[in-house]
Amino acid sequence: MKKNTSLGCFSFSAIIAFVITLILSGIFAVTSGSAMFSPGDLNNHGDEPLGGVTSHSEIGSNCTACHTAPFTAETMSDRCLSCHNEIKLEVTSEATLHGALLLPNPALTCRDCHPEHRGADAPLTELAPASFPHELVGFSLTSHQQKAGGTSFDCTDCHTQSITEFTQSTCSECHQRIDTSFMQAHTSAYGENCLGCHDGIESYGVNFDHKQTGFLLTGQHTEENCVACHQNARSIADFGNAPEDCAGCHLKDDAHEKKFGTNCAVCHTPDSWEAATFDHDRAAFKLEGKHQEAACEDCHKTDNPQDAPTECYSCHEKDDSHIGRFGEDCGLCHTAEGWKPANFKHDLVTTTTECITCHLLDDNHKGQYGTDCAACHTTDAWEPATFDHGLSGFPLTGAHTSTACVSCHVSGNFDGLSSECVSCHADPAYHLGAFGTDCASCHTTIAWSPAEYNKTHTFPLNHGESGISSCVTCHPTSFTAYTCYECHEHSESNVRAKHVEEGISDFQNCMECHADGREHDD
Repeated sequence: MKKNTSLGCFSFSAIIAFVITLILSGIFAVTSGSAMFSPGDLNNHGDEPLGGVTSHSEIGSNCTACHTAPFTAETMSDRCLSCHNEIKLEVTSEATLHGALLLPNPALTCRDCHPEHRGADAPLTELAPASFPHELVGFSLTSHQQKAGGTSFDCTDCHTQSITEFTQSTCSECHQRIDTSFMQAHTSAYGENCLGCHDGIESYGVNFDHKQTGFLLTGQHTEENCVACHQNARSIADFGNAPEDCAGCHLKDDAHEKKFGTNCAVCHTPDSWEAATFDHDRAAFKLEGKHQEAACEDCHKTDNPQDAPTECYSCHEKDDSHIGRFGEDCGLCHTAEGWKPANFKHDLVTTTTECITCHLLDDNHKGQYGTDCAACHTTDAWEPATFDHGLSGFPLTGAHTSTACVSCHVSGNFDGLSSECVSCHADPAYHLGAFGTDCASCHTTIAWSPAEYNKTHTFPLNHGESGISSCVTCHPTSFTAYTCYECHEHSESNVRAKHVEEGISDFQNCMECHADGREHDD
């Protein structure tokens, strides 16, 4: 018997027939258009041509215009963007609606929001308002979940003309029906630019916390309507232009006509405009002592606070028992703590303070020292007196500081004395007239001896083995003549023999050849 290897309907020939059928069906579907598998008619809306057509319905017979083969990397969204070039640009930037939707959500496709095959007149955009991220277009739907009647909002409730268009009059028309009187007052105060302040979250609504600003509301300010301070505000930015100084709102309430300036807070508080207190310490005239007990009208005789006197005598002339003899500056002796007791400050009197005015008869110097007694005398006692010679034309230095006054001021003469040395130090006989009268050329105030002469002396004074030589070593008889024979081997016979040996016949004037004391001078 022949074994049956057939698998029934899954026989080899049956499988071949099935594959051929699929191939033929596919060819038929491609060549015959969408009639065989189309789920419905395409949308017929459109005015401007895109990709060669004005609406999707015109490509109904060409499925591959939108649908891609499963074995290709291209997607349906790629096919959409091949025609809708303006959207292709938008999806690259989050600043646009489509870019803000697609870039954070790469799995989102065009047909998720734009379904098709629902008929020629069906809308191409279908997305529930509650699920659409409306914040991306600058207005949240948080406060617009349901209409006044309790039904849900639809896009067309606000976008009456087109899904991409919005007219702000829609806001006022809707809210007028909810509360007419409020809307009339609201638009009168802030205009009809609803989106200038409202963002759908009501960030700036009745629950706005004024602590977020730099101006805290306290006292009666908490009861004021916003428009009282935020006048002519047409956007949220305009609210920041409200005045923060008192005068910005209350200048009309200033009964003082700016006499107290424009800083109302000096006296007034937000708790009450009428209950005002004035801190006199802020004024130029501070109240101290007994002045704190005085009534305002004691000084403020008129309604103008600037008319109040600030000089003591203006109020206390009647209290002046001195009848003006001490002038009008009562504050020299009196204080605000009390009119009595008074303290007289002698430093403030105008009587002459020169010593000589009272001590002229005590001047034993008979005016030789002038009239400034304080140069030597003090108020502790007239005697003893000390004189600072540094204040004179001849300051005392060296040995002069220990010299008795009478050594120079003979017979009590203190005026007109010469400051020349020779007036006290006569030229000694040893060099009488040899050096003139300028003692300071050789002598100092430290001591009269030893003296040093080295200003024009060409011959070194430290010549010789003993260091500084005495003048008489070279000038034994007179300072106008000198000799070299008193030192070393310098006897006249030795000098003669040595110089003759070297062919020098004129050897008496040693300084001619030995001006600096050295042996081998030219």
